[in-house]
Amino acid sequence: ASNPVSNPAASADAAVSTRRGGATVLARAGAVAAVALVVSALWGAALARETPSSFADLAERLSPAVVNVSTTQARGGGDRSPSPRTPPGGSLEDLFRDFLERQGPPRRVTSLGSGFIIDASGYVVTNNHVIAEADEISVTLNDDSTFKASVVGRDPKTDLALLKLDLADRKTPLPTVPFGDSDRARVGDWVMAIGNPFGLGGSVSVGIISARARSLNGPYDDFLQTDAAINKGNSGGPMFNLAGEVIGINTAIYSPSGGSVGIGFAIPSNLARSIVDQLREFGRTKRGWLGVRIQTVDDDLAKTLSLDKPRGALVADVTPGGPAEKAQIKARDVILTFDGKDISEMRKLSRVVAETRVGSEVDVVVWRDGRSRTIRVQVGELDEAERVQAAAVDGRSGPADRTIDTFGLALAEMSAELRDRYDIPASTKGVVVTRVQEGSVGAEKGIRIGDVIVDINQHEVKSPDDVVKRVAEAREAKRKSVLLLIDRQGDLRFVGLRIDG
Repeated sequence: ASNPVSNPAASADAAVSTRRGGATVLARAGAVAAVALVVSALWGAALARETPSSFADLAERLSPAVVNVSTTQARGGGDRSPSPRTPPGGSLEDLFRDFLERQGPPRRVTSLGSGFIIDASGYVVTNNHVIAEADEISVTLNDDSTFKASVVGRDPKTDLALLKLDLADRKTPLPTVPFGDSDRARVGDWVMAIGNPFGLGGSVSVGIISARARSLNGPYDDFLQTDAAINKGNSGGPMFNLAGEVIGINTAIYSPSGGSVGIGFAIPSNLARSIVDQLREFGRTKRGWLGVRIQTVDDDLAKTLSLDKPRGALVADVTPGGPAEKAQIKARDVILTFDGKDISEMRKLSRVVAETRVGSEVDVVVWRDGRSRTIRVQVGELDEAERVQAAAVDGRSGPADRTIDTFGLALAEMSAELRDRYDIPASTKGVVVTRVQEGSVGAEKGIRIGDVIVDINQHEVKSPDDVVKRVAEAREAKRKSVLLLIDRQGDLRFVGLRIDG
């Protein structure tokens, strides 16, 4: 290398290069430090949102839009505050209420619940059971101002109601709260419940979402479960996320005592919003209708139908003249998606169809003959005249002419005597189950005495010998199960039975 003293130009270039290199290093170090500070700030902000040191600011901001709902009605002795609906096996509240109502002459009784304002013009959302059978309804705001309210519409199936306040004397705008997206709520997220427990006035409780998609045996149940305290009088009140959005309407509790034990249920906002919009527009709900009777796809049915796993809703029957029949959806189809929504389990279909706008055309993906296909369906309306609700057909067990040991069933040809004995409709054809062996494959699948086997693997059967023949054919084809179509007093359902031992 040349001597820098004897080469001044080279020495100067080296010095400049060194300075530039140092500056570059410093600049990069500064940039990294700046990014680290930004990331640290964002992370800190995220943590602050997720685990606030106090909920006071949120409660102060939201409480003015939460209201107390008071109703009066003529009834028997004893008054009560409307409590969240209690699942079977809970308190004896209904028993005591019936007893009290039989005591003494009717009198005016006041009940209290909760609600929240969604529109400055005076629309209030609450539970249907809060205002059911009420003669008069009044709503008290956080500032103690009180207004008369009328019922715009109500929906007992989802336990929702929409009220309209008489704001003739109101000089200032009403505070409101917005609906949020309940589908984005995750188990473990913080939530805040504000309401009127035991008629005490505005009270705040905090907890987390404990579970999603809980069912209390209602046709459209999809509850959010929370451990935030919910008590009598909280019914109809909002459950907020930390952004101050309503993601649930507090509705039900599980409680042996009638008080909060940390298991509360809220109607998700995405279900409530569509119902509230319909109540506001029509004064009632307009539910979508497909016109199918459905059942769960279990492991055996999935194997028989060549599905990769149990999923979807199996069509057991199609209503004549209904939307499904017009679109050529058939019994034995498995509905996998409806209007782009995945049907992961049978009971989800009823809810998704009901939420679909009446008259709209949607794509339905069904599994048929070992492959999926898309069918275009125009959704009908489930009104009182055509209430053929999609529902699972459940079974249990029961006690023989020809015994099919493989299934543990005794079968007989149809006869007038059997029709009378088991109340089988004259139009029903097939083979009658006269005994079910305890612990058998048939009993396990809920086949009952008096059930009629209509067909096996899409082949009609008229005698026990036909059943034996079809089972033998399935064995020769190396199948592990067969698919039976069962008629139970007019209700059709598919049952997959193992034949592989």
